[in-house]
Amino acid sequence: MKMSLEKKRRIVEACSTVGLILICAGLVAPFAGSENATVLSLYKWIYTVGALVYTVARMIDVNAPGDSMRLRRLRRMEMWAGFAFCIGAFFWFYNANRFAGFTFSLAVMNNTVMFTLAGALIQIIASWMIASAMRKEAGKQEESDNKKK
Repeated sequence: MKMSLEKKRRIVEACSTVGLILICAGLVAPFAGSENATVLSLYKWIYTVGALVYTVARMIDVNAPGDSMRLRRLRRMEMWAGFAFCIGAFFWFYNANRFAGFTFSLAVMNNTVMFTLAGALIQIIASWMIASAMRKEAGKQEESDNKKK
């Protein structure tokens, strides 16, 4: 049973939104003031699951056969945002082991925050550019349809 492209896009967008919410929850929660190492370790896993869900969702091809190369590249750019989130998750685990004496400090989260901000910036830029490219392509399609009539 073949899934329609529009339904596939909605599912991918929903999954990537859930991933971003998990990333946000994992990233914000340690700043809430909990000093319990077990609770902080849980947030590390929440962030990682969110990063993986987002990245896998963005790896799924949702391009229509008639989409321009620019639009295809912009959608691929969103996948790179997911890779930045995954690198941030890696550094959270790495630094948590490296600074094992601290329950939580900014030294543990430094690289994670940096890569999360980089991924968020890539995601924002890609989203704006995708919306712009889709409007342009829709305008060109409408213009060509009007010329045919």
